[in-house]
Amino acid sequence: MSIAPVLNTVAVLGHERARPDWVRRRSNAWWFAVGTVCFGAFMGQLDASIVTLTYGSLGRQFGASLAGIQWVSLSYLIVLAALLVPLGRLSDAHGRKLFYLYGFAVFTLASVACGLAWSLTSLIAFRVLQAVGAGLLQANSVALVVTSAPRAKMRTALGVQAGAQALGLALGPTVGGLLVSTIGWRWVFGINAPVGVLGVLAGIYFLPRTRARHPGHQFDWSGVVLLATVTTAVLMALSVFSGLPWPAWTAFVLLAAALACAALMIRRQSRVTEPLVATAVLKTPGLLINLAGALFGYLVLFGPLVLVPVAFEAQSRSAFSAGLVLTALPVGFALAALGLDKALPRHWSNARRAVVGALLCATSLAAMLTAPGDQVMLPVTLAFLGLGLGIFTPANNALVMGRLASDSSGTGGGLINMGRSVGTALGVALVTITWQLTDTLSDPARFRAVVLVLLVVALATIATSGGRQRLESEHAA
Repeated sequence: MSIAPVLNTVAVLGHERARPDWVRRRSNAWWFAVGTVCFGAFMGQLDASIVTLTYGSLGRQFGASLAGIQWVSLSYLIVLAALLVPLGRLSDAHGRKLFYLYGFAVFTLASVACGLAWSLTSLIAFRVLQAVGAGLLQANSVALVVTSAPRAKMRTALGVQAGAQALGLALGPTVGGLLVSTIGWRWVFGINAPVGVLGVLAGIYFLPRTRARHPGHQFDWSGVVLLATVTTAVLMALSVFSGLPWPAWTAFVLLAAALACAALMIRRQSRVTEPLVATAVLKTPGLLINLAGALFGYLVLFGPLVLVPVAFEAQSRSAFSAGLVLTALPVGFALAALGLDKALPRHWSNARRAVVGALLCATSLAAMLTAPGDQVMLPVTLAFLGLGLGIFTPANNALVMGRLASDSSGTGGGLINMGRSVGTALGVALVTITWQLTDTLSDPARFRAVVLVLLVVALATIATSGGRQRLESEHAA
């Protein structure tokens, strides 16, 4: 038996394959690469907005509480937050195309495994594996677009990728609700399989090889472990408070462990050669406020994606109806992010745009308090909430990147993604804990309690946006 096929397979798995000549020689070859990245952008955002629709079905299937079910989302988000920065650096050293294809393959196989899960524990374990694949995709997507597209077409290429993300985010609730209501929650994960297969095949033929690599980086793996431990311990403590069947004292032990690991991580960051987060970068004036804004924004974005399905489940309303209502939120976000914010005066600074976006978020949540669960008002308020977030988020991201030197842009992007992931996880956790702690109240009162928590976060976002505006004015002066 010839071993040539085996050797060829090893070669393909370990090295980036060149595009065929008929692709490489085309003047529009970069569009093929951007389109391929859009597969991953679409799938990642579809998955992010679709999973919360399964909470009710998972609870019935596995006989688990909401405090346990939320870990289907939290486990994914924690791993993603911890791995984005190191995977980005490893990809720079060993090949972005190679790692991107690994990401598609791992994400697709893990999605199939999630659909076949036989217990809640196995589902959470497969979600962790799925997060590794998502990390490989997200850590390389923007870099692949930037290195593939001509400089003159860069903004257009990034806009197309953002459009694919927005489409995935917008379709997620409706598609997820339809699948859960008809053929079952397992197909929420199974839907990733055909997209993933197409993505892998397209990536092999259409993505360019990495031309510039940066090998030899030492990496702070201990920082990754400490960061993951801190976030996991805090979120598990919140789960205990919200109904996870563990003794109450374990929550305080977990919080103490989180504080100890956070202190150790801060101490190590100033001593290692290449820290996970450079302390000098974090000392950049205004940067921590910007990053807090990224965290708050995604907390407010994903809070309703958990609240509405849970509230509809309590009222015995279908997952499909919850998905239809929720679609208004990402649609509003997409409209703003894809150009509606251009209606604002051009001379407005990013800081002022951030204030306006955060103020619109707070106003929308305040309106949501007046008519909890109303089938007409709820989609309207969610749409305006998404619109506010779509104005706030790009402005906030621009402020983060604008405060950093050009050679720290990779670090800045990693910090933004980390803040988004932690904010999303906190959104899931805070909604869950508030819903569980108010179980003696009526459903409308519980709904208002959760919205009130999100409103407090939105008000904090306005406060930090005002701080950013003052800092920006001082910097300009």
